[in-house]
Amino acid sequence: MREWRQRRRLSQLALACDANMSTRQLSFIETGRSLPSRGMVLRLAERLEVPLRERNLLLVAAGYAPVYPERSLQDPALEAARKVIDLVLAGYEPYPALAIDRHWTIVAANKAFPPLLSGVAPALLRPPVNALRVGLHPAGLAPRIANLAELRAHLLARLRRQIDVIGDPALADLLTELSEYPTADGGKFDRPAATGEYGDIVVPLRLAVNGEVLSLISMTTVFGSPVDITLSEVAIEAFLPADAATAEALRRLAPTPNHDP
Repeated sequence: MREWRQRRRLSQLALACDANMSTRQLSFIETGRSLPSRGMVLRLAERLEVPLRERNLLLVAAGYAPVYPERSLQDPALEAARKVIDLVLAGYEPYPALAIDRHWTIVAANKAFPPLLSGVAPALLRPPVNALRVGLHPAGLAPRIANLAELRAHLLARLRRQIDVIGDPALADLLTELSEYPTADGGKFDRPAATGEYGDIVVPLRLAVNGEVLSLISMTTVFGSPVDITLSEVAIEAFLPADAATAEALRRLAPTPNHDP
């Protein structure tokens, strides 16, 4: 609990006030001198915005059973959620969109996404496929990204923020791997992105496809109030055109629907 409080940069006083408890009580909980109730664990976890997976760990540490289930997306209990994900992904067509888990593993994608992957090494496309690895690996999309320096710095900064929020060791390992990828000049690349035409609001993906450079803006969607660990960790990344030429190019790239005779 203390680790999560410090991760959120909160003092004991600030958290205690927010959770309607005394600093003494909170101190006793953090040092193990007092055993919190199940409700208190959940209340503190809510105030600290602890991810559902880690809330289960806090409950177990306090001697309680986990309360948030974790099921595969293929579980029959999540059939409705899968339909929603597929519906959202299809709704973005002819613009590319994919669903990723908290490790950036691609769990679903719409029909507009595969055309962007032309030329990516087959080894990078064998499941489980990691979106960041595909994007930044020298054998992935990196050679076709016109603003690679800017985009890589932006993505690594985003990954660092995610690590700060949830403290996942697997993400830390991924960050180390991505940071080690060489640049065209043989060096390594990890500098802040310069302010571009969109300021600090968004860094577009400028990707060469079929001889023209597409300019794409990424938007992220998450479930608002998930009660399942798997759903809480799913995010939908949609790539929307930043200009009319890109919108037209994506319409041309879109697969032609099959019509039954």
